[in-house]
Amino acid sequence: MNTLNNKIRLNLDGDVKVSVKGSIAPIEHTLSNFHVEWEALANLRVTEPEKQHPASVFQSFLPTKPISVGECWQIQESGVLALLRQLHTALNLNMDVDSENSDRPWACLRAYNDRFADIVFRVHAAFKLEDGWLTPSQFAGNLVINRLDGKIAFFEMSVPAGTVNLDIGWKEDKEASYSITDAGFCSQMQLHAGARDVVQNIDFSTSITQEAAERTLAGRFYKSEQINWVSPYQAVEMAEEQEKLIHAISIDGPLADESC
Repeated sequence: MNTLNNKIRLNLDGDVKVSVKGSIAPIEHTLSNFHVEWEALANLRVTEPEKQHPASVFQSFLPTKPISVGECWQIQESGVLALLRQLHTALNLNMDVDSENSDRPWACLRAYNDRFADIVFRVHAAFKLEDGWLTPSQFAGNLVINRLDGKIAFFEMSVPAGTVNLDIGWKEDKEASYSITDAGFCSQMQLHAGARDVVQNIDFSTSITQEAAERTLAGRFYKSEQINWVSPYQAVEMAEEQEKLIHAISIDGPLADESC
């Protein structure tokens, strides 16, 4: 394996058109039955099941300078917005639908060889619905580029599966000054192009694991991901060895996504 310090430049053929398919499955479960009682949530469907996107949309995912495996960069928002609007037209690229601040999406070069490069990325977005909002836990994805012809070999952006992968707010009473919140599950909310089996068996000469790239990206959004976590048993052992007290905090949701 080559050293991770070798830098490559990534570009796309400007004439490329990419057909992207989008899908949103009916929301199967919410803790407070919002998916049944709230019409906007019950009827949430993909805006455009298939759309042709120009090369510029995907060029915005690429770094503007040579990059090495494991390095991260911020994605230009224009391309992300163009793609996510295929799912739902009203959205913000942040973790608070009422905020003016944007949580910029990030990407990381996971692997490459003489022909292909694999980029892992992470995006956060909130969808505005009638009388409320919907925040998926995250949009995670891969963009695989054919370096020889500047075309997209594979693209996927999706909400990861999980027991709970949605955060929901509904202003059930239009006269109220507040929203009530809920959490739920959607089995499929994704955009994709190309066939996964085309890239599954690529032998990359320089790489890090998918898990390592995802962990690096999570650290760009959450300080908690920079903590060296240990099990409770290890914490007790370390406290005894170091003669320190343990400060315990109980939480009822995840620290590394927006699902609740």
